[in-house]
Amino acid sequence: MMQASLAATSAALGLLAAWTTGDWRWIVGAVLIFANWPYTLIGIMPTNSRLKAIAESDAGPTSRAMLVSWGRLHAVRTVLGLAATLAYLWALN
Repeated sequence: MMQASLAATSAALGLLAAWTTGDWRWIVGAVLIFANWPYTLIGIMPTNSRLKAIAESDAGPTSRAMLVSWGRLHAVRTVLGLAATLAYLWALN
């Protein structure tokens, strides 16, 4: 939950910076960081739900494959955050 509120705050402040400075590059960072929300809801939540539904005693190769898939999906969120940070740094110049 904290990640979601931090992403929303970052996006709002990025949009505010774009509005006050007139520099569109802040919008790039804001969009990239906010993209984590729909990506998480559409891309990651279904996998999370399936993983949570597996009983510990039923864990096996299938659940391991889902965990590996979840790791790749989560890596996309990391890349979005990194890209947003780089966009914000770019806008500072």
